[in-house]
Amino acid sequence: MTTDVTRTTCPYCGVGCGVLARPAPDGQSAEISGDPEHPANFGRLCSKGSALGETLSHDDRLLFPRIGERRATWTEALDLVAERFGQTIASHGPDSVALYVSGQLLSEDYYVANKLMKGYIGSANIDTNSRLCMASSVAGHKRAFGADTVPGTYRDFEDADLVVLVGSNLAWCHPVLYQRLMTAREQRGTRIVVIDPRQTATCEGADLHLPLNPGSDVALFNGLLAHLIADGRTDVAYVGAHTAGLGEAMKVAESSSLDVVAHATGLAAETIAQFYALFARTERVVTAYSQGVNQSSAGTDKVNAIINCHLVTGRIGRPGMGPFSVTGQPNAMGGRETGGLANMLAAHMDLADAGHRRIVQGFWNSPAIASTPGLKAVDMFRAVADGRIKAIWIISTNPVASLPEADTVRAGLKACPFVVVSDVTAQTDTARCAHVLLPASAWGEKDGTVTNSERRISRQRAFLTAPAEARPDWWQIAEVAKRMGFGSAFDYGGPADIFAEYAALTGAENSGSRDLDISAHAAITAQAYRDLAPFQWPQPAGQPQSESRFFANGGFYTPDRRARFVATPFRSPQQHVSARYPLILNTGRIRDQWHTMTRTGKSARLMSHIAEPFIELHPDDATRLGLSSADIAEVESAHGRALLRVSITDRQPRGSVFAPIHWTDELASHARIDAVVGAATDPVSGQPELKHTAVAVRRFDAQWFGFAVLRQRPTVIPADYYALARSKAGWRLELAGTTWPGGADCLFRELIGHQIDATRPADVLSYSDAANSRHRFAAVEGDRLIGALYISPVPVEVSRTWAASLLETEVTPSDRMRLLAGRPGGATRDKGTLVCACYEVGANEIRDAATRLGCLSVEAIGQTLKAGTNCGSCRAEIRRILEATHLARTG
Repeated sequence: MTTDVTRTTCPYCGVGCGVLARPAPDGQSAEISGDPEHPANFGRLCSKGSALGETLSHDDRLLFPRIGERRATWTEALDLVAERFGQTIASHGPDSVALYVSGQLLSEDYYVANKLMKGYIGSANIDTNSRLCMASSVAGHKRAFGADTVPGTYRDFEDADLVVLVGSNLAWCHPVLYQRLMTAREQRGTRIVVIDPRQTATCEGADLHLPLNPGSDVALFNGLLAHLIADGRTDVAYVGAHTAGLGEAMKVAESSSLDVVAHATGLAAETIAQFYALFARTERVVTAYSQGVNQSSAGTDKVNAIINCHLVTGRIGRPGMGPFSVTGQPNAMGGRETGGLANMLAAHMDLADAGHRRIVQGFWNSPAIASTPGLKAVDMFRAVADGRIKAIWIISTNPVASLPEADTVRAGLKACPFVVVSDVTAQTDTARCAHVLLPASAWGEKDGTVTNSERRISRQRAFLTAPAEARPDWWQIAEVAKRMGFGSAFDYGGPADIFAEYAALTGAENSGSRDLDISAHAAITAQAYRDLAPFQWPQPAGQPQSESRFFANGGFYTPDRRARFVATPFRSPQQHVSARYPLILNTGRIRDQWHTMTRTGKSARLMSHIAEPFIELHPDDATRLGLSSADIAEVESAHGRALLRVSITDRQPRGSVFAPIHWTDELASHARIDAVVGAATDPVSGQPELKHTAVAVRRFDAQWFGFAVLRQRPTVIPADYYALARSKAGWRLELAGTTWPGGADCLFRELIGHQIDATRPADVLSYSDAANSRHRFAAVEGDRLIGALYISPVPVEVSRTWAASLLETEVTPSDRMRLLAGRPGGATRDKGTLVCACYEVGANEIRDAATRLGCLSVEAIGQTLKAGTNCGSCRAEIRRILEATHLARTG
């Protein structure tokens, strides 16, 4: 470990922000700041990136290999993995085994995994959780461009006069890129259109919001294509010289009149016309899209419908113009480049192309090369469940929580003869299914490269020593490959060797025939690799680094070098509402959490914004269902159920509900929302429909509700519903149940009483109103709060932030009585629910600044409290608080 500042890259979204990290002496925290020299963020970080130093503790780390329940040596574990994979292949063929990997891997890890599976085992049964987020974009790019090429750069967001955000809550999911866009809006007057069924935080900065019906994007963009042609916006020269297939695409789109589009999308014809006119008359247009487009059974058609509109106007590959796929994971792009998807080869070569297979096999000097696509993620785990796959190695991902029909995924893994999981923790839902657990290096300990959404390759550098026996993923894979008899091909001295080999492969027989070429780095030295600065591909051998865009002058990667217009007939989503399941479930991310929270869940600051899983629904739907705010709702589909806290807002469209993807069995009782989601997939990309599942929602008939703060994590939680979250000095816990677990005092003993040290005096404070089933308890040892519990027949009204803060401080005599009241008194102020995670500013502090200090704008709040002045993702929430405060004062 070094105590110097290390330049590295954030491990969250695909923006790929540069980070400066200075580790603490204990090696389990670090001082984190944005790298002002990195061209993705220029020093900015979002709330998640700013809190990275708080996620490095070893308290939940997997430190040693395990076989079953026992600790094993690396030799034992690796020998067993190689032996069982080898035996399975010998008995059942190479397609009986699989690897399932992750956008959390570095490109070097991805490359070695892909080489082993496709080039040496000889099967393409390797897929990645990027299949769940960006596969439709890959498929759409390949159909239109002939390769998975992102044409533009982040600078295009700043050069554009109009940015159309489709299915992208950029303010919460890619905050740093959103701030670059908002700066352009302030400085240049950039117009912003948001196309999203929900009124998200991103809508706060938009000139126009189109809340279209879920899944109707193709209809909207087919209509736009027809409008652009009818309005004379076709770039005749570009279309004639560089494209093919416009006639077929137009045949499908020409029937898309305003009335037809209005019927399909649910939008007013006037609103559609306003959007079409704005797009038509603006030359510099960027259309950025993300999971709302990709996570669909028609995701590939959505991507191509968008690309069609840019091709017909020639608005591609020039400054401020083009379709732009914003990736969700830090190295989703690197995984695509190195062949992590089941239907691709490394270096953007095509598995279906015999010439590409020859190049890759010859370069690897491998005994076999996969010749047919492997199983994509959803089908892969179906094959695990039905026994076709008999051995699977899951690396750095949690499919028991993240794949649709997640209960079926878990059951399949439980029945699979051999499951290996490489991860940083043994506490994931997937790790609990493993026969062998391998401890992996975490962010801060890993060394390699990642590629962001604008094709920029950056170094992720280690600044911490991996604890105990944790090892890099590439090393684990290479060691198994050696034991399977493929030794010399996997004899790498380190990640620099792997990167050099991969870079050389990108240039093999290329000469401009393929988009991805970084062969300038094929002979990179270890020192040059250590010093490697962020660069954007392509960079062929002999060429200097430069910023680049694709396709302004054609040069596509199809056989005739022309782009393809793709006909995209509108297909409604595969699932439909019914009397039994009358609502549509949409899923997605929230501002301060990441994937299944194995990292962000360790930060008390990030858990303070939204501390429990929730379901968001429109007031009219809530009234019809008899639901009130803070109730617990049961969400059920044909596939599974979840219990979630009710949040009622008119920002959610009628007939549709929203739930976050992040909670797992690790921190909640029944909140794995992908157990509810159906596994319908796009027929081209194989990406699942994670935004459109028919569900029923009903009130969970809880007889009691509880809230607790605890110094130690509880070992048993006797409640039908619970949600656990870290606080700075302990834990906070929400509870509800249908029956009493032996009485209120019994619940107190289960959760808190057993934490009292019998050798030291402790005071138990209590209050009970048995007639109204209201009970309150607190245990104090000297001036130290051990825990407090509040029970009520309705959702508990307690100052949660204040109660949790007492775990950090001395408890005074006056605090003891206030503990039972559940709220501070006197001069003590409750900051309220955290709004700005970057500066830890609460809702009550914002209200107070508005009423007492006259801070009536977001800018004034920023000047006084700093809230909203870093990543800016909380600015919409600040604005809503100010508006509500103003309404309350003026009445």
